[in-house]
Amino acid sequence: MKSENFKIEKNDSLKMAVMAFILLFLGSFKAHCQGDEKTKSAFGVIERLVGNRVSEFELSIAENQTNNKSDWFEIETANNKVKIKASNNTALCYAAYNFLRDIGAVLVSWEGNRVNLPKTWPKYAKKGDTPFEYREYLNACTFGYTTPWWDWKRWEQEIDWMALHGINLPTAMEGQEAVWQELWKEYGLTNSQLESHFAGPAYLPWQRMGNINSLEGPLPQEWFVKKEALQKKILERMRALDMHPVVPAFSGYVPKAFAEKHPEAKITELKSWSGGGFASTFLLDSKDPLFKKIGKRFIEIYTKMYGKSNFYLADSFNEIEPPVSEHNKYEELSNYGSAVYETINEAAPGATWVMQGWLFGDNKEFWTKEATSAFLSKVPNDKVMVQDYANDRYKVWDNQEAFYGKQWTYGYVHNYGGSNPVYGDLNFYKDELTSLLKNSHKGNVVGYGAMPEGLNNNSIVYEYIYDLPWTKGEQPVNDWLTKYLNARYGQAPSKPVFQAWELLLESVYNVKYWETRWWNDWAGAYLLFKRPTVTITAFKGNPGDKTKLKEALEILSKEAKKYNKQNLIQYDLIDVSRHYNSLAIDEELIECVKAYQQKDIAKGDQLFKQIEKQVLETDKIMSGQPLNNLDQWVKSASDYGSTPSVSKLYAKNAKTLITLWGGEGHLNDYASRSWQGMYKGFYWPRWKMFLEALKNAAVNNTQFDEMKERESIKNWEIKWTENN
Repeated sequence: MKSENFKIEKNDSLKMAVMAFILLFLGSFKAHCQGDEKTKSAFGVIERLVGNRVSEFELSIAENQTNNKSDWFEIETANNKVKIKASNNTALCYAAYNFLRDIGAVLVSWEGNRVNLPKTWPKYAKKGDTPFEYREYLNACTFGYTTPWWDWKRWEQEIDWMALHGINLPTAMEGQEAVWQELWKEYGLTNSQLESHFAGPAYLPWQRMGNINSLEGPLPQEWFVKKEALQKKILERMRALDMHPVVPAFSGYVPKAFAEKHPEAKITELKSWSGGGFASTFLLDSKDPLFKKIGKRFIEIYTKMYGKSNFYLADSFNEIEPPVSEHNKYEELSNYGSAVYETINEAAPGATWVMQGWLFGDNKEFWTKEATSAFLSKVPNDKVMVQDYANDRYKVWDNQEAFYGKQWTYGYVHNYGGSNPVYGDLNFYKDELTSLLKNSHKGNVVGYGAMPEGLNNNSIVYEYIYDLPWTKGEQPVNDWLTKYLNARYGQAPSKPVFQAWELLLESVYNVKYWETRWWNDWAGAYLLFKRPTVTITAFKGNPGDKTKLKEALEILSKEAKKYNKQNLIQYDLIDVSRHYNSLAIDEELIECVKAYQQKDIAKGDQLFKQIEKQVLETDKIMSGQPLNNLDQWVKSASDYGSTPSVSKLYAKNAKTLITLWGGEGHLNDYASRSWQGMYKGFYWPRWKMFLEALKNAAVNNTQFDEMKERESIKNWEIKWTENN
């Protein structure tokens, strides 16, 4: 009996041991799977970059042991494995890219990725962290100037780019028109009323900000459907990567038909935006009971469609002076601020109201310290975030006492309208960041980044800007540049190549803002890109150092021959060439106008031929930059449509935005593009017409009628936008 009992006990013990082992194994397996699940999105980004070599990466997410909310990473290579531990998926992606770029194996850019992995990983160890909880990206305007025709494949590429550059606070504005449509229909607006309300696809950013209505519409129904499906994918991917997408909220703007339907509501018809010529917009007063009702309903529909969000963008007064009374100005401003915040907070408890800080720099006369502090006064400090992203033009945070205790982010626009002269200022960005971090009056700065209006230009600027929050500006620019060029060109830069880039830093990448794009209140990156006028003889010159630029160009032209045709040095050579040529053409245009005015026909004709030759040569060399191409832009717009009529509308939107823009003010050529097809097909024909008319007046000894000629050119531009 005893022995029998012993046998049973022995068997039970064995079973229990086996069970324990199985449970331990399953637990370990489950934990391993959970770890994989946790880092799945980062693995996806790295796999799309390096293919099956992703199996050599070991990724893990560990909670930060301190109360610091900022991101960090640790990298180490051992036994041909790249082991990365970080605070979240985005930090993992940035760390992986940082490692791959450091060893010269990878460079990721809009113009193409260079990937050439070593057979075995070199010995490497690095730790990094950032004092900035958020790294922001994308301007509200980017969704007109660059992304309107993007499909999911292109968006996936951009989100990968964001993750690899450590971005975790992206603006996410796609797909909101489906929400607005549903909301306004609930308030009884008809399809035809909404059709006359919505702007064309390329112009939606300015409708969302309350600047325009209906311009270049109507918005086809297929747009609502496509963008809704697209935004769902965008948000799902961003959230999986532990990003915090900033999505739209209600800022008070209502359709004209809504205003007519609700005469009892307190709604102000605002003045036409930006110099006139645009349809009025209508702003609902923050104290009107409909304000919160509409705002909350918008977020409810948005959440039902796209899921819960934590950051909501609402701008009531973007380049618009608030309709407040002089005697009660500050109280009315504080009411607007509290109404926007309370609406968001009640519809999405705990969420943060995000606002662009652009308005405070754009209209300094109105937004005094008293006005700004009043506007923000009734909002809890940790429930609003001011994106002060124009520090390459305005010192808003410094002038506004770091936004009076509120959360704010520091950054740069850099790019305006997708217009793409070659410029930026690496030393300026570095010095500004180190100065900011040391400043005892910086307040509650929680983020850093760039919010360009247009993409696909000056890659080096964004590469550098998104390293700064991690290097904290402690790395000398030349050290960073050496590693960057090694990764970009696939070899350590030769002495001449590095010398060329030093000259570029001294000639074009020492310009923080391309101010002559607004010369004489007319937009256009260069004189060549502006609608012609004889007043260019008063032009004082573009920024930068053309002599040093020419030196850099001569060296790059020689050195690029030593690289293969696909190497990114060829792309950079085209960039430098078309920029130098454009600056030279501007100088020649001035001399040509002067010559014809002085009736020196021979000199004028010589310059005319010289300009034409350079314009056509520049247009031709741009074929090496497929992203910078008029045909590609128009085709992507046309292809986005499902019927000939929709395709035609999209193509016209695409062409009009980058040329006429709209209105009667000075927005013409605001989004001018240094692209193949634009030099030959748009900019030169305008100047050719103008210069020939100027010459004829000189030859025939008659008065030159500039107004008549400019009107004739405008009519030509309209036909150009309509011609598919």
